[in-house]
Amino acid sequence: MKTKLIFLDIDGTLTPPGSNIPPQSAIDAVRKAKENGHRLFLCTGRNLGLITSIMPLGFEGAVTSAGGYVFAGSQVLFDCPMTDLQRDLSINLLRQHHVYRNIESKDTTYCDDDLAPFLDPRTDGYNEQILWRRKVVAELGIRPIREYAGQPLYKVLFTCQRMEQIEPLKTALGDAFRFVIQDTNGDRWLEGEIINRRFDKGRGIRMIAAHLGFDLADTIGFGDSLTDLEMIRTVGTSICMENGSPALKDEADLVCPPVYQDGLADAFSRLHLI
Repeated sequence: MKTKLIFLDIDGTLTPPGSNIPPQSAIDAVRKAKENGHRLFLCTGRNLGLITSIMPLGFEGAVTSAGGYVFAGSQVLFDCPMTDLQRDLSINLLRQHHVYRNIESKDTTYCDDDLAPFLDPRTDGYNEQILWRRKVVAELGIRPIREYAGQPLYKVLFTCQRMEQIEPLKTALGDAFRFVIQDTNGDRWLEGEIINRRFDKGRGIRMIAAHLGFDLADTIGFGDSLTDLEMIRTVGTSICMENGSPALKDEADLVCPPVYQDGLADAFSRLHLI
């Protein structure tokens, strides 16, 4: 079989959301595909610091921070943090409007742990989200935002109750950033990411493909959320996990079983990668 260039999202695709541990079937599939000569890269919203334990499974590089930092081997292909003004606006305006923030430098992620009423365990309907946040912080080593010391930021994630809470920041940043709202939380809360329009996962894939001399027709991408949309639209063959966004499933070439039901191994087999 012709060598393929494979790009994998992490949370909800390679691993259960918020975990660093893929199912054994996914680990075996990645290693077997590599043995078969295919080239594997991560393509994730996570920053560099949150992928270090996953890279040794067989990945040669990654599109990180949703495309803001891209590398292949030891070579950095793209590096695009926020400006200081964009960073300060994002941090301060979200805080002023009681929005829960995750902010990402290249190596470390910081998060709020005290915003009320969103994180108040007495608030009806939010206990599941609170527990998920605590799990993510504990397992991924995310630091409290009070420890942030002004490093360049690549991306900001937000969680809030109403769209009006993020409108002041959308106005302040103008057209320079996309506000990607996830569609998997129903009416319980709003969750999304603020991503610079100068990059996306699809452009990161193009950089790596060009660097390695691959035609895009020979690329395969796996994802589960709306932040994977540009990836799905860029690669030659696109796969969405069954546990993923309905909108992403509509655009993907193939839908495979959920990550926790050996979906990655199933798709690798169906695509004759293993």
